[in-house]
Amino acid sequence: MEGLILAVAFFLIVIITIGLGVRIVPQGNKYVVQRFGKFNKTLNPGLNIIIPYMDLVAYKVTTKDIVLDIPSQDVITRDNAVIITNAVSYINIVSPEKAVYGVEDYELAIRNLVQTSLRSIIGEMDLDDALSSRDHIKTRLKESISDDIADWGIVLKTVEIQDINPSATMQKAMEEQAAAERGRRATVTRAGGEKEAAILEAEGRLEASKRDAQAQVVLAEASQRAILKVTEAIQENELPVTYLLGERYIDALKNLSSSQNAKMILLPGDLLATVKTLMGAMGSKGAKII
Repeated sequence: MEGLILAVAFFLIVIITIGLGVRIVPQGNKYVVQRFGKFNKTLNPGLNIIIPYMDLVAYKVTTKDIVLDIPSQDVITRDNAVIITNAVSYINIVSPEKAVYGVEDYELAIRNLVQTSLRSIIGEMDLDDALSSRDHIKTRLKESISDDIADWGIVLKTVEIQDINPSATMQKAMEEQAAAERGRRATVTRAGGEKEAAILEAEGRLEASKRDAQAQVVLAEASQRAILKVTEAIQENELPVTYLLGERYIDALKNLSSSQNAKMILLPGDLLATVKTLMGAMGSKGAKII
Protein backbone atom coordinates (compact mmCIF):
# COMPACT_ATOMS: atom_id res chain seq x y z
CA MET A 1 0.00 0.00 0.00
CA GLU A 2 2.75 2.39 0.88
CA GLY A 3 4.56 1.48 -2.32
CA LEU A 4 1.46 2.34 -4.35
CA ILE A 5 1.14 5.70 -2.64
CA LEU A 6 4.76 6.48 -3.37
CA ALA A 7 4.36 5.47 -6.99
CA VAL A 8 1.32 7.68 -7.40
CA ALA A 9 3.13 10.58 -5.71
CA PHE A 10 6.16 10.09 -7.90
CA PHE A 11 3.98 9.96 -10.99
CA LEU A 12 2.27 13.21 -9.99
CA ILE A 13 5.60 14.89 -9.37
CA VAL A 14 6.80 13.81 -12.80
CA ILE A 15 3.63 15.13 -14.43
CA ILE A 16 3.91 18.44 -12.57
CA THR A 17 7.62 18.73 -13.43
CA ILE A 18 6.96 18.09 -17.10
CA GLY A 19 4.15 20.63 -16.99
CA LEU A 20 6.44 23.22 -15.45
CA GLY A 21 9.20 22.52 -17.94
CA VAL A 22 7.14 22.65 -21.12
CA ARG A 23 5.73 25.98 -22.35
CA ILE A 24 3.70 26.44 -25.53
CA VAL A 25 3.73 30.07 -26.62
CA PRO A 26 0.81 31.15 -28.87
CA GLN A 27 1.51 32.99 -32.14
CA GLY A 28 1.67 36.75 -31.63
CA ASN A 29 3.10 36.45 -28.11
CA LYS A 30 6.44 36.19 -26.36
CA TYR A 31 7.14 35.06 -22.81
CA VAL A 32 9.80 36.57 -20.58
CA VAL A 33 11.47 33.92 -18.40
CA GLN A 34 13.24 34.65 -15.11
CA ARG A 35 15.64 32.30 -13.36
CA PHE A 36 15.80 32.84 -9.64
CA GLY A 37 14.24 36.30 -10.12
CA LYS A 38 16.66 37.39 -12.88
CA PHE A 39 15.96 37.69 -16.58
CA ASN A 40 17.03 34.53 -18.36
CA LYS A 41 15.57 34.41 -21.86
CA THR A 42 12.57 35.15 -24.06
CA LEU A 43 10.38 32.33 -25.36
CA ASN A 44 9.25 32.62 -28.97
CA PRO A 45 5.95 31.24 -30.31
CA GLY A 46 5.83 27.44 -30.36
CA LEU A 47 7.05 24.68 -28.03
CA ASN A 48 9.68 25.73 -25.52
CA ILE A 49 11.48 23.86 -22.74
CA ILE A 50 12.52 25.51 -19.48
CA ILE A 51 14.06 24.16 -16.30
CA PRO A 52 11.31 23.37 -13.82
CA TYR A 53 11.42 25.01 -10.41
CA MET A 54 14.28 27.26 -11.56
CA ASP A 55 12.76 29.09 -14.50
CA LEU A 56 9.54 31.04 -14.23
CA VAL A 57 7.47 32.77 -16.90
CA ALA A 58 7.28 36.25 -15.40
CA TYR A 59 5.67 38.24 -18.24
CA LYS A 60 3.53 37.45 -21.25
CA VAL A 61 3.93 40.12 -23.90
CA THR A 62 2.01 40.49 -27.15
CA THR A 63 3.96 41.13 -30.35
CA LYS A 64 0.91 42.42 -32.19
CA ASP A 65 0.46 46.11 -32.89
CA ILE A 66 -0.99 47.83 -29.85
CA VAL A 67 -3.42 50.74 -30.19
CA LEU A 68 -3.00 53.35 -27.48
CA ASP A 69 -5.71 55.97 -27.14
CA ILE A 70 -4.27 59.30 -26.03
CA PRO A 71 -6.80 61.17 -23.86
CA SER A 72 -8.00 64.67 -24.82
CA GLN A 73 -6.21 67.61 -23.29
CA ASP A 74 -6.27 71.39 -23.40
CA VAL A 75 -3.32 72.93 -25.22
CA ILE A 76 -2.36 76.62 -25.38
CA THR A 77 -1.00 77.86 -28.70
CA ARG A 78 1.67 80.52 -29.19
CA ASP A 79 -1.00 83.21 -29.61
CA ASN A 80 -2.64 82.18 -26.31
CA ALA A 81 -5.57 80.32 -27.85
CA VAL A 82 -6.91 77.21 -26.15
CA ILE A 83 -7.57 74.13 -28.28
CA ILE A 84 -8.62 70.61 -27.35
CA THR A 85 -6.75 67.76 -28.96
CA ASN A 86 -6.33 64.01 -28.67
CA ALA A 87 -4.47 61.35 -30.61
CA VAL A 88 -4.03 57.63 -31.16
CA SER A 89 -0.70 55.83 -31.47
CA TYR A 90 0.18 52.40 -32.85
CA ILE A 91 3.16 50.65 -31.26
CA ASN A 92 4.86 47.30 -31.59
CA ILE A 93 7.02 45.60 -28.96
CA VAL A 94 10.15 44.17 -30.58
CA SER A 95 12.14 43.52 -27.37
CA PRO A 96 9.81 42.27 -24.62
CA GLU A 97 12.57 42.19 -21.98
CA LYS A 98 13.28 45.93 -22.51
CA ALA A 99 9.59 46.77 -22.41
CA VAL A 100 8.99 45.02 -19.08
CA TYR A 101 12.27 45.88 -17.39
CA GLY A 102 12.99 49.30 -18.91
CA VAL A 103 9.84 51.06 -17.71
CA GLU A 104 7.25 50.34 -15.05
CA ASP A 105 4.21 50.71 -17.34
CA TYR A 106 5.10 51.27 -20.97
CA GLU A 107 1.54 52.09 -22.04
CA LEU A 108 1.17 54.81 -19.40
CA ALA A 109 4.66 56.09 -20.20
CA ILE A 110 3.91 56.38 -23.93
CA ARG A 111 0.59 58.15 -23.29
CA ASN A 112 2.27 60.74 -21.07
CA LEU A 113 5.12 61.13 -23.55
CA VAL A 114 2.74 61.75 -26.47
CA GLN A 115 0.68 64.24 -24.46
CA THR A 116 3.77 66.15 -23.35
CA SER A 117 5.24 66.26 -26.86
CA LEU A 118 1.90 67.32 -28.31
CA ARG A 119 1.65 70.25 -25.90
CA SER A 120 5.20 71.29 -26.74
CA ILE A 121 4.69 71.14 -30.52
CA ILE A 122 1.35 72.95 -30.60
CA GLY A 123 2.64 75.51 -28.09
CA GLU A 124 5.12 76.68 -30.74
CA MET A 125 2.37 77.24 -33.34
CA ASP A 126 -0.33 79.85 -33.87
CA LEU A 127 -3.98 78.84 -33.75
CA ASP A 128 -4.55 78.90 -37.51
CA ASP A 129 -1.40 76.88 -38.18
CA ALA A 130 -2.28 74.31 -35.52
CA LEU A 131 -5.77 73.78 -36.95
CA SER A 132 -4.52 73.31 -40.51
CA SER A 133 -1.24 71.41 -39.98
CA ARG A 134 -2.18 67.94 -38.78
CA ASP A 135 0.38 66.23 -40.99
CA HIS A 136 3.12 68.54 -39.78
CA ILE A 137 2.19 67.91 -36.13
CA LYS A 138 2.05 64.17 -36.77
CA THR A 139 5.52 64.13 -38.33
CA ARG A 140 7.10 66.14 -35.54
CA LEU A 141 5.34 64.08 -32.89
CA LYS A 142 6.59 60.82 -34.36
CA GLU A 143 10.14 62.15 -34.60
CA SER A 144 10.14 63.42 -31.02
CA ILE A 145 9.07 60.20 -29.30
CA SER A 146 10.44 57.46 -31.56
CA ASP A 147 13.95 57.60 -30.08
CA ASP A 148 12.66 57.68 -26.51
CA ILE A 149 10.50 54.58 -26.77
CA ALA A 150 13.16 52.75 -28.79
CA ASP A 151 15.12 52.44 -25.53
CA TRP A 152 12.20 50.42 -24.21
CA GLY A 153 12.30 48.01 -27.14
CA ILE A 154 9.16 49.54 -28.66
CA VAL A 155 8.67 50.80 -32.21
CA LEU A 156 6.21 53.60 -32.91
CA LYS A 157 4.44 52.50 -36.09
CA THR A 158 2.43 55.71 -36.47
CA VAL A 159 0.60 58.36 -34.52
CA GLU A 160 -2.56 60.11 -35.68
CA ILE A 161 -4.19 63.32 -34.50
CA GLN A 162 -7.85 62.43 -34.01
CA ASP A 163 -9.34 65.76 -33.02
CA ILE A 164 -7.90 69.24 -32.80
CA ASN A 165 -10.63 71.77 -32.11
CA PRO A 166 -10.81 75.19 -30.48
CA SER A 167 -12.37 75.38 -27.05
CA ALA A 168 -15.98 76.50 -26.73
CA THR A 169 -14.89 80.06 -25.95
CA MET A 170 -12.54 80.13 -28.92
CA GLN A 171 -15.20 78.70 -31.23
CA LYS A 172 -17.58 81.50 -30.21
CA ALA A 173 -14.88 84.11 -30.79
CA MET A 174 -14.03 82.60 -34.20
CA GLU A 175 -17.71 82.58 -35.20
CA GLU A 176 -18.01 86.25 -34.24
CA GLN A 177 -14.83 87.02 -36.18
CA ALA A 178 -16.15 85.16 -39.23
CA ALA A 179 -19.47 87.03 -39.00
CA ALA A 180 -17.62 90.35 -38.77
CA GLU A 181 -15.49 89.42 -41.77
CA ARG A 182 -18.57 88.51 -43.80
CA GLY A 183 -20.15 91.83 -42.81
CA ARG A 184 -17.01 93.69 -43.85
CA ARG A 185 -16.98 91.96 -47.22
CA ALA A 186 -20.66 92.78 -47.73
CA THR A 187 -19.98 96.44 -46.90
CA VAL A 188 -17.04 96.54 -49.31
CA THR A 189 -19.13 94.90 -52.03
CA ARG A 190 -22.02 97.31 -51.47
CA ALA A 191 -19.66 100.30 -51.47
CA GLY A 192 -18.06 99.03 -54.67
CA GLY A 193 -21.48 98.75 -56.30
CA GLU A 194 -22.46 102.23 -55.22
CA LYS A 195 -19.14 103.54 -56.53
CA GLU A 196 -19.66 101.86 -59.89
CA ALA A 197 -23.21 103.24 -60.06
CA ALA A 198 -21.97 106.76 -59.24
CA ILE A 199 -19.26 106.48 -61.87
CA LEU A 200 -21.75 105.31 -64.48
CA GLU A 201 -24.17 108.09 -63.55
CA ALA A 202 -21.40 110.69 -63.76
CA GLU A 203 -20.28 109.30 -67.10
CA GLY A 204 -23.89 109.48 -68.29
CA ARG A 205 -24.17 113.12 -67.22
CA LEU A 206 -20.85 113.89 -68.88
CA GLU A 207 -21.97 112.25 -72.11
CA ALA A 208 -25.31 114.10 -71.97
CA SER A 209 -23.48 117.38 -71.39
CA LYS A 210 -21.24 116.69 -74.37
CA ARG A 211 -24.28 115.92 -76.52
CA ASP A 212 -26.04 119.11 -75.31
CA ALA A 213 -22.95 121.13 -76.09
CA GLN A 214 -22.74 119.59 -79.54
CA ALA A 215 -26.45 120.32 -80.10
CA GLN A 216 -25.96 123.94 -79.06
CA VAL A 217 -23.03 124.22 -81.43
CA VAL A 218 -25.13 122.78 -84.24
CA LEU A 219 -28.00 125.17 -83.44
CA ALA A 220 -25.61 128.11 -83.28
CA GLU A 221 -24.11 127.16 -86.60
CA ALA A 222 -27.60 126.78 -88.09
CA SER A 223 -28.62 130.18 -86.70
CA GLN A 224 -25.43 131.67 -88.09
CA ARG A 225 -26.13 130.27 -91.54
CA ALA A 226 -29.76 131.44 -91.36
CA ILE A 227 -28.69 134.96 -90.37
CA LEU A 228 -26.18 135.03 -93.18
CA LYS A 229 -28.81 133.93 -95.69
CA VAL A 230 -31.30 136.55 -94.40
CA THR A 231 -28.62 139.21 -94.52
CA GLU A 232 -27.76 138.27 -98.07
CA ALA A 233 -31.43 138.30 -99.04
CA ILE A 234 -32.44 141.68 -97.59
CA GLN A 235 -29.12 143.44 -97.96
CA GLU A 236 -30.07 147.15 -97.24
CA ASN A 237 -33.85 146.68 -97.38
CA GLU A 238 -35.01 147.06 -93.72
CA LEU A 239 -38.72 146.61 -94.33
CA PRO A 240 -38.79 142.78 -94.36
CA VAL A 241 -36.80 142.70 -91.17
CA THR A 242 -39.07 145.17 -89.50
CA TYR A 243 -42.09 143.23 -90.61
CA LEU A 244 -40.73 139.95 -89.34
CA LEU A 245 -39.85 141.44 -85.96
CA GLY A 246 -43.30 142.94 -85.63
CA GLU A 247 -44.95 139.66 -86.54
CA ARG A 248 -42.84 137.76 -83.97
CA TYR A 249 -43.64 140.39 -81.37
CA ILE A 250 -47.40 140.15 -81.98
CA ASP A 251 -47.28 136.32 -81.87
CA ALA A 252 -45.43 136.45 -78.58
CA LEU A 253 -48.07 138.77 -77.09
CA LYS A 254 -50.83 136.48 -78.38
CA ASN A 255 -49.27 133.41 -76.76
CA LEU A 256 -48.69 135.25 -73.52
CA SER A 257 -52.31 136.46 -73.36
CA SER A 258 -53.68 132.95 -74.01
CA SER A 259 -51.68 131.36 -71.21
CA GLN A 260 -53.70 130.18 -68.18
CA ASN A 261 -51.05 131.51 -65.81
CA ALA A 262 -51.05 134.99 -67.35
CA LYS A 263 -52.63 137.54 -64.97
CA MET A 264 -51.21 140.72 -66.50
CA ILE A 265 -49.75 141.71 -69.88
CA LEU A 266 -47.24 144.54 -70.03
CA LEU A 267 -47.21 146.58 -73.24
CA PRO A 268 -44.50 149.07 -74.12
CA GLY A 269 -45.46 152.71 -73.91
CA ASP A 270 -44.52 153.42 -77.51
CA LEU A 271 -46.47 150.48 -78.96
CA LEU A 272 -48.74 152.70 -81.12
CA ALA A 273 -45.81 154.73 -82.34
CA THR A 274 -44.02 151.57 -83.22
CA VAL A 275 -47.01 150.25 -85.17
CA LYS A 276 -47.50 153.60 -86.93
CA THR A 277 -43.88 153.68 -87.88
CA LEU A 278 -44.14 150.14 -89.17
CA MET A 279 -47.30 150.93 -91.16
CA GLY A 280 -45.87 154.17 -92.46
CA ALA A 281 -42.77 152.43 -93.62
CA MET A 282 -44.84 149.74 -95.23
CA GLY A 283 -47.07 152.32 -96.95
CA SER A 284 -44.12 154.20 -98.29
CA LYS A 285 -42.80 151.01 -99.82
CA GLY A 286 -46.18 150.07 -101.21
CA ALA A 287 -46.58 147.02 -98.91
CA LYS A 288 -50.09 145.73 -98.36
CA ILE A 289 -51.12 144.27 -94.99
CA ILE A 290 -54.16 142.02 -94.98
